[in-house]
Amino acid sequence: MKLFDQSFYSKTSKIAFFVVLFLLFTVWISTERFLQFDFALMGYFISSIIFAIGLTIRMSAWLVRPATQQVIKRSMGNLKNRERKKRNIRSILKTAFDNIILQKFIFKRGVYRGVQHILIAWGCIGSFIITFGLTFGWMRFDMVNSQTYALVLFGFKTFQMNADGLFAELVYNGLNITAIMVLIGVCMALARRIKNEDVKVTQRAEFDLFPLYLLLSVTVTGLLLTVSYALLDGYMHHYLTLIHQVTVVILLIYFPFGKLFHFPVRPLATAVPLNYQEEWKIDTKPCKRCNTPYSSDDQVLDVQAILKEQKIDLQLSDGSFLSDYCPSCRRRIRVLKQLNMEDGSEEKLNPISTMNGIHLSGFSAERRDEYYDFSDEVKEQIDKYKQVGGEKQ
Repeated sequence: MKLFDQSFYSKTSKIAFFVVLFLLFTVWISTERFLQFDFALMGYFISSIIFAIGLTIRMSAWLVRPATQQVIKRSMGNLKNRERKKRNIRSILKTAFDNIILQKFIFKRGVYRGVQHILIAWGCIGSFIITFGLTFGWMRFDMVNSQTYALVLFGFKTFQMNADGLFAELVYNGLNITAIMVLIGVCMALARRIKNEDVKVTQRAEFDLFPLYLLLSVTVTGLLLTVSYALLDGYMHHYLTLIHQVTVVILLIYFPFGKLFHFPVRPLATAVPLNYQEEWKIDTKPCKRCNTPYSSDDQVLDVQAILKEQKIDLQLSDGSFLSDYCPSCRRRIRVLKQLNMEDGSEEKLNPISTMNGIHLSGFSAERRDEYYDFSDEVKEQIDKYKQVGGEKQ
């Protein structure tokens, strides 16, 4: 086994090898030992294999990160906990339904953004399912008679349908339907990014716009194929096929290494409420300083473990960590450390006197003027100013 491992450049390359081997095995099974393989889809098949290799490399690089490792470790431990069985099932189903199917997290940012995202997401998911299913031969249509077709999944006949029926028309035009969904969603996204001035400030052409242009080119060329053979008697169909194939190949190669990579990663977001919400949207971890609940115990422990793994020392002199404090107290601790002061060294209402002689206003809206040792004349002017300000209010 050791010699076998040494035959690969890295662990990732070994995983990619077995992924490709598994895909070829499924093709061999579903196409009846390659007898039913559609060689017209060879270009898509090769690009899909490259896509699988790229996705394996990117997923492997993501999975070895300390943060991901800690979340996986926590998830496995919680899933094995029998006392959390009902809670785990409820959490996974609720998160999957809300965030994956309905995508409520996007609709919280606006109905327009929610509609555009759900059209792109489910349009792409449907397109990928159909494309990979046909490319790898996982599904095909066998003719039973002149009026009936049978849907074959992984070599097994599932059900028959009337060749001229409504259901058959929906199946035949599955890619067209998903392409229209993506087209509408992409156009909405581009319109938002062109018109919205706030979005223009933060967006990057190579990261935010290029994926949209790529999806647009794939959907437009795919729909033009349908227009060619359905309305134009196959006019320029061969050239459109080549153009569409090129756009699909570019999309599949780009997918694992660009913004679209969040598609396969998004389902793993179910681990967040599974692990870090003992009660739905209720914090249970109290702040070490002010005793205000601000997070969950598991999340704080995982943050500390991740930082320790990355050799990032955020431990304080008393043995506690910054993650043991709520955000407000954490900011105070940082400010005091930056000013070379110990927490609590100054009274709350007094200004802060730093080691370099500069006075700051402190952490309170109120302030004691006695600290500055003003003369009686200055004190009278201050009192008059306060009285005038009080009368105006």
